[in-house]
Parts: sequence; structure tokens; C-alpha cells
Amino acid sequence: MKKWIPLLIVGIVLIWGYSTFKGFNNTAINFQEDAKTSWSNVESSYQRRADLIPNLVNTVKGYAAHEKETLEAVIKARSEATSTKIDASNLTPETMGQFQKAQQGLTGALGKLMVIAEKYPELKANTNFLELQSQLEGTENRIKVERDRFNASINSYNKHIKIFPNSLFANMFGFEEMSRYKSAEGSEKAVEVKF
Repeated sequence: MKKWIPLLIVGIVLIWGYSTFKGFNNTAINFQEDAKTSWSNVESSYQRRADLIPNLVNTVKGYAAHEKETLEAVIKARSEATSTKIDASNLTPETMGQFQKAQQGLTGALGKLMVIAEKYPELKANTNFLELQSQLEGTENRIKVERDRFNASINSYNKHIKIFPNSLFANMFGFEEMSRYKSAEGSEKAVEVKF
């Protein structure tokens, strides 16, 4: 009977170790996949905004054809924003910065487009323009919500891999910290709108 006690202890330690490693690994993978899904939702919201822009530009073009430079800037910014993609498994500060820079360019161009719309009372009264403007505002709200959800999922993942003893396991299994979505540089300053 005494010879079985060491084997029993070793068996219990092995089962505990397996259970601990498995629990850490599976939870980390679940959090990581949730974060990737959240990022896909962020991209989807930005894509919705990009999809609305051609209709908005065409509507404005009918009323403000001589504002060609601004309309072309919006189209160019949209092209740059939609061409900047990030693989959800490569969410580094650098790639996030590139994505944010492209999106910030589009946001600025859209702001100029909306300022132009203020100059044209007939455009502001156009139901198609008003509907597109409303959809764009709703989409901007969705983008904000999805970015917040993304950051919350990143937070859960990062906390899981950083707490002790998980931090030891994270190194062994190759889990690395993921980057959060941060506000664009200079966004803390109020935007100056001139008419």
C-alpha cells in the first residue's frame, strides 16, 4: 500500500498541472478569439461608413458640383481608409496606428463635406441627403460602440495573460499582449469649424 502513495501523489500533481495548463490555455484562446471577433466588428462598422460615402458624395455633387476638390478628397480618403486592413492576429501598435491614421483622414474629409453642405440650403433640405447624413451619424455611433467593445475584450485577454501565475504560462504558450484601440493623436483638442 505504501508504494502506491508516491504514484498517487504524482498522478494527482500531473492531473492538477494538466488541468491548470489546459484551463489557462483554453481561457486565453477564448479571450483572444473574442478580441479578434470584436476587431472584425470594428472593421465592419468602418466598412459600413465607407459604403455610405459614395452615395453621400453623389448627392452632394448634384448640388455643389464646383466643390470638386473637397469631393475628390473624400473619395481619396475613402480609398485609403478601405485599403488599410489589419489582420486580427496582428494587432500591433504600429498596425493599429496605420489603420487609425487612414480612418482619421476619412473622418476629416467627411467633416469638410458636411461643412460644404451647410452652404447649400437646397442640399440640406434634400431627403436623400438627410437620410444619408442620419445613417452616417448612426454609423459613427456604431463605430464608437464597437471600438469600446473591442477595447473591453482586449482588456479581458490582457488581464488574463498578465496575472500571476498566468503570466508564466503566457510566455510558455506564446500569448502576447494585444493592442487597444486608442484615440487619434490630437483628438483631445476641440475641432474648429469655420464657415
